[in-house]
Amino acid sequence: MTLVQLEYLIAIDQYRQLTIAADKCFISQPALSMQLQKLEEELGARLFDRSRQPVMPTEIGRAVIEQARIAVQESRRIIDIVQQAKDEVTGELRVGIIPTLAPYLLPLFLAQFLQNYPAIRLSVREVTTDTLLQLLKSEQLDVGIAVTPLSDDTFAGRRLFHEEFVVYVAGQETAAAKQYVLPDDIDPDQLWLLEEGHCMRSQIMSLCELRKRRVEWKNFQYQAGSIEALKRMVERYGGLTILPELAIIDLPTEQQAQVRRFAAPVPGREISLITQPNYVKQPLIAALEAEILRAIPNRMQQ
Repeated sequence: MTLVQLEYLIAIDQYRQLTIAADKCFISQPALSMQLQKLEEELGARLFDRSRQPVMPTEIGRAVIEQARIAVQESRRIIDIVQQAKDEVTGELRVGIIPTLAPYLLPLFLAQFLQNYPAIRLSVREVTTDTLLQLLKSEQLDVGIAVTPLSDDTFAGRRLFHEEFVVYVAGQETAAAKQYVLPDDIDPDQLWLLEEGHCMRSQIMSLCELRKRRVEWKNFQYQAGSIEALKRMVERYGGLTILPELAIIDLPTEQQAQVRRFAAPVPGREISLITQPNYVKQPLIAALEAEILRAIPNRMQQ
């Protein structure tokens, strides 16, 4: 049994197609099948039911795959130990980030990160929180940047900063006449919301108690896929929406005039780095954390 065979085993479980798994492992499909067969013969157990499409792990196969993940992850920690001893920050770092954060946070630190760490091969995926956690579990991501706390407490979170919510409002709305807005000032019938699947939508609905009060327009319903779409709808059709603080940093003066702050206690969200409990690539993740914090205003880190 080798670590390479265990990595093949994990890939087959991840993709459930031998041809796809072989392609991801950069070997031929016959070679992958041969390695799987060798591993099954050594263990004396069938790990996958290959008569089904997609292939499915057997009962004992699921237990072996789970242990294989632990073994491969622990082996990668050896590389971490050596890199830390040599003070090296090199390798691939796969990052997941939620859509309501990516367009505003990435431009703040990305260029400086790539300049300071040219030996890191950085890949970033923009995904919802649920997908991000699934990708972390299947080891397709090394770290996530998302809102905490999570509903799944099996992950480790390292707090980065706190981001306040603000109101973005058209001039004719009642809230536009106020210097500071209360949740009760928000008319749910005039509020533009993100579509289902975004954690920020749930936060805002809870903040404004919209589960009880929301009344949809009789002849029109719209759930936006991005914060930028929400802003455009307010500007074009009126109403209001709620934005995270980073989304207003670069707004021009005329759009800044449409922003209203909440009265205390100000609602907001906590942004954290999310990892597996026994995560690897610690030097790379520490470098990512340092660059993000360097780019974020100090008041948001309090």
